[in-house]
Amino acid sequence: MTPVKIWLGYPYPLGATWMGNGVNFAIFSESATSVDLCLFDRVESTQENIRIPMTEHTDQVWHLFLPDVQPGQLYGYRVYGPYNPERGMRFNSSKLLLDPYAKAIAGTINWSDEMFGYVVGAEAGDLTRDFRDDAWGMAKGVVIDPAFDWADDKPPRTPLNKSIIYEVHVKGFTRLMPDVPEELRGTYAGMGSAAAIKYLTELGVTAVELLPVHEFVNDKILVDNGLTNYWGYNSLGYFAPEAKYSSSGGTGGQVSEFKSMVRNLHAAGIEVILDVVYNHTGEGNHMGPTLSFRGIDNQAYYWLSPEDPRFYMDFTGTGNTFNLLHPRTLQLVMDSLRYWVLEMHVDGFRFDLASTLARDFGGVNKLHAFFEIIHQDPVLSQVKLIAEPWDVGDGGYQVGNFPVLWAEWNGKYRDAVRSFWKGDESRIGEMAYRLTGSPDLYQHNGRRPYASINFITAHDGFTLNDLVSYNKKHNEANGENNNDGDNNNHSWNHGVEGPTDDPDINALRAQQRRNLLTTLLLSQGVPMICAGDEWARTQQGNNNAYCQDNEISWLNWEHDAEQEQLLAFTKKLIQLRAEHPVFRRPKFFQGRRIRGSEIKDVMWFNLGGNEMSEEEWNSPFVRCLGMLLSGDTIDVLSFEGEPIRDKTFLLLINAHHETIAFVLPGEEALEWRLVMDTADEDGFIEDGDKFASGDDFPVDGRSTKLLRLTAGSQAKARHESWKKRQVEVPRSGQPGEIPPRRAPRARKAKAVAAPGEER
Repeated sequence: MTPVKIWLGYPYPLGATWMGNGVNFAIFSESATSVDLCLFDRVESTQENIRIPMTEHTDQVWHLFLPDVQPGQLYGYRVYGPYNPERGMRFNSSKLLLDPYAKAIAGTINWSDEMFGYVVGAEAGDLTRDFRDDAWGMAKGVVIDPAFDWADDKPPRTPLNKSIIYEVHVKGFTRLMPDVPEELRGTYAGMGSAAAIKYLTELGVTAVELLPVHEFVNDKILVDNGLTNYWGYNSLGYFAPEAKYSSSGGTGGQVSEFKSMVRNLHAAGIEVILDVVYNHTGEGNHMGPTLSFRGIDNQAYYWLSPEDPRFYMDFTGTGNTFNLLHPRTLQLVMDSLRYWVLEMHVDGFRFDLASTLARDFGGVNKLHAFFEIIHQDPVLSQVKLIAEPWDVGDGGYQVGNFPVLWAEWNGKYRDAVRSFWKGDESRIGEMAYRLTGSPDLYQHNGRRPYASINFITAHDGFTLNDLVSYNKKHNEANGENNNDGDNNNHSWNHGVEGPTDDPDINALRAQQRRNLLTTLLLSQGVPMICAGDEWARTQQGNNNAYCQDNEISWLNWEHDAEQEQLLAFTKKLIQLRAEHPVFRRPKFFQGRRIRGSEIKDVMWFNLGGNEMSEEEWNSPFVRCLGMLLSGDTIDVLSFEGEPIRDKTFLLLINAHHETIAFVLPGEEALEWRLVMDTADEDGFIEDGDKFASGDDFPVDGRSTKLLRLTAGSQAKARHESWKKRQVEVPRSGQPGEIPPRRAPRARKAKAVAAPGEER
């Protein structure tokens, strides 16, 4: 064996750091008795070429410096200490461990019983130590050279209120995209390719939110069943880009390829937001494998049961909870976040099961150190911070309760909008809150409408198409007898479960897709589109496709005419939102008159053209509403200091199954032009008809219409002068008694069953 030069090295930074004249290795372990650094020349090596004891130990960090080591070196650790699970200690030097700070990880885990720290199948369970070596089947860390030519890369820094987020899987987005070179499909390079960026820019989104790209574990149980962890919510390397998405190999090429993707997206004005999973790791519960954190310092990295430290606290449903109450674990999370911003140039994060990150022994704590350290951090406080504000523990549902600086996935928005368009009763009042940015959730602590990340569908659940095509989940392909996935979907198949040739049902489903997208993109707050919903992709009724790395999850770019029609409609909706700040106000509506004029910034109308009464807001039978958005002044200033003015719009929504006649508001001098009609197959109306205030205006059953004020003074649009009309609101799906003045469009699906029924 060739002698190896060993210098003392430094306890900071943690990880394997190329210094230009060698590599510094540093790893934290509070309770280890000793640590060995193991160097490999190949990923497939059955044992290390060189094992070096790390004799230097400073502030609980083991460290050394190797002047002869270069980038590309493969490495791992063996950590010594007691194997005593009943005390929460699971050291096992027979197991090769990944560096928690590894910037790249090569190879995959070849599952076998040796990957577990205990003897699998032993009568004592996890209490009997396994002494077999597992280096032959373990992934290895890679020393990288961080140098990269960023050219003139500049983050787009799109304000949240102007953002449109596109949630997308790196592989699934381009795996079947024909205009991407075949060798790049399903990779970071594919995501950053000209074809992918062209699609995103033409669609009009401002940010991609990537499903997890941290190196993650492909669960043994899935591999054994011929499946895979497709979504990636099973992190193991919080600094390492997932190598499976790299076309440049797994020994460091994934890092530069990821950076190139970010640089290309930034050049097109598109931000990159990462979905990050710091709430748990891929090592599972006490019967899980020993791959990294568990063998390095189980007591420090995991939240153990106070009553019996053999077992783990589990607020995530995955078997363990990352222990952010320990300062070194919290440091790892913060170091990881800063690394992805400063070195990888990402623009923000969506935190999976974020309530877990704020837990202490008293529950979810808004004063948790996790929040405090982010808020004072000069780097992290300036990027987009989005919480999934719940976990599976007691008191974990925290929608509306995260502090300032944080936006949230608004689960109440999703449920309210789904339920309203499904036809459920008693939803009209909540719909008004959701359309206006959910002030009931976010206004109380000084946050703005853009704290609400509005979404109707996401990776977890039905796609938009499946939401209107299935009453029940169909997850048989997942191998769990359809027992996985949420049963509470607020979905409706409109008469037949799944695909059908019935033209009436298909027409109504298409109309409902337009209704849902219109609601999403014209609501105050920040819209998030799940990739493929803009053209009605399907997962065949699977609402939990986490293990489907196949055509169920991949986006299919061969679209029929109806899909192309929906895509064109979505693009126009996004363009409308971008062109009109009235749909993306940075402050909440006041609901009162503007600067002494007669117009309110937002007004709500009943069918008779009068402002909604308290009785109507509380009625379980009201399923139609008029919403006037005043463009007289928007509460932001231009660079010149003048208030920005916009058009005034009237949004009319009708979730009844029959046509309803609205009386258009305003004095005789006002004129409204029809801009959009979801009952129309194209949605947007070129040179739409004009209507006068006071006209009876028909709104088709289960449809949305948008009108723009084109003539007359907004200041004269006073509710006091509107015509008083007695209009009976349909009850329980029955038609109204006031016929429309003009003949409505032919309804395409009047024979369709009511929610919950099948034909």
